[in-house]
Amino acid sequence: METYSPDVKSKQKSMTVKDLTERTVVGQQNDLRYQVDDNPGFVPSVLLGFQNVLTAFGGIIAVPLVIAGVAGLDVTMTAFTVSAGLLVSGIVSIIQSYGVGPKWFKVGSGLPTIMGTDFGFVAPANAVINTMGGGMAGYVGGTFLGAIIEVVLSYFIKPLMRFFPPVVTGTVITLMGMTLMPVAFDWVGGGAGAADFGSLQNITIASFVFLVITVINHYAPKNIASAAVLIGMAIGYLVCIPFGLVDFAQVINAPWFALPKILPFGIDLNPAYILPFLAGYLVTVIETVGVVQTIGQVTYQELTDDQIAAGVRCDGVGSMIGPVLGSGPVATFSQNAGLIPLTKNASRIVAIFGGVILIIMSLFPKFATLVSIMPTPVLGGAGILLFGTVAASGIQSLSKVPYNNRNLLIISSSLAIGLGVSFKPELTASLPGILNALFSSGISAGTIVALFLNIILVEKKED
Repeated sequence: METYSPDVKSKQKSMTVKDLTERTVVGQQNDLRYQVDDNPGFVPSVLLGFQNVLTAFGGIIAVPLVIAGVAGLDVTMTAFTVSAGLLVSGIVSIIQSYGVGPKWFKVGSGLPTIMGTDFGFVAPANAVINTMGGGMAGYVGGTFLGAIIEVVLSYFIKPLMRFFPPVVTGTVITLMGMTLMPVAFDWVGGGAGAADFGSLQNITIASFVFLVITVINHYAPKNIASAAVLIGMAIGYLVCIPFGLVDFAQVINAPWFALPKILPFGIDLNPAYILPFLAGYLVTVIETVGVVQTIGQVTYQELTDDQIAAGVRCDGVGSMIGPVLGSGPVATFSQNAGLIPLTKNASRIVAIFGGVILIIMSLFPKFATLVSIMPTPVLGGAGILLFGTVAASGIQSLSKVPYNNRNLLIISSSLAIGLGVSFKPELTASLPGILNALFSSGISAGTIVALFLNIILVEKKED
């Protein structure tokens, strides 16, 4: 196997302050304590690796919990999806950070990276599992086939980007967040169909979690604020215990140790299930390019086009591994890019240790079950912010777009049609064959409209 490390010996090399301060990339002064190729040693690597895990942990476990909730899985299978999510994140983090394979099929950027499932895949998952009736087998098949497309797209990064200017990507990301809000509010009420749906207790718990996360995120120091969702959910979880909302019998009955399973939900390779995920994968490609470039900047690395493509390819390969092991598609997490300049650590060895820690955690079902019995209103309080943040990220992207007539047409049409289909899915239920598949979810419908209008509406000079 080949890595991007130019000199393996440099990992073992101890450095003086002078060595560190004199290192420069692209003429910039480098103040990192540990460079990409450095080996901090076992104990520092474990501690720094665990910190990387904590930073991304909320995002890693939140999406499997959400998918399990969308699919209506029981506690046992929900715990399994959480364990699978940790396992896949660990495996793919190691691949992304190390960089493996021959030059023509390089997988992994070789930069310190933690991987996890992106919330952009939740709305398509809901469309396939519930709206299209594919269940978890359809979700697994759709994400697996979509991952193959992402691997292919990794060879066409440059020409692909011109079809996804900010007006398109911003609109799609906004739509993803907006279409998930009904799911969040189902959780706030206690879960769709729950006997106590909308009770004062459920709404109070969700509101409390929402406020805790908001206050921590705004007022706490940056290193604590980055874990606001995790802390808020943990506090909400503890508050629910005295009210009898947490059943620890499931934890007691769960085994201490379990090996992963292959295709635990089965797989349905119906090509129609790819369509809702296309928007998620296309947006993930673009976001991964940005995240890899950001990590390259904060680690003072000059990145090649091949290295960026290898990072995107790792997303695709990881998104093939994930469904097979009972998880979902993976994406390059941006949270840890902010951790690098904060800790002055850019060592890929540390990220690899983080991946190993995630794998070890995944092998203990009692831990996953403890997470899986989290009361639904706690998820709802966090979900409002999580999904709202996805929509806000899209709005932030759109804020950089000139609001001329052309762009307003693209944004308004895509959002209107995407939200309309999401609110009234029965409208497209009678469409024939491929049209039904293309417009069966708000995400795919809105994305198709944005892409189509971006191509046919030519920029005018007066705009």
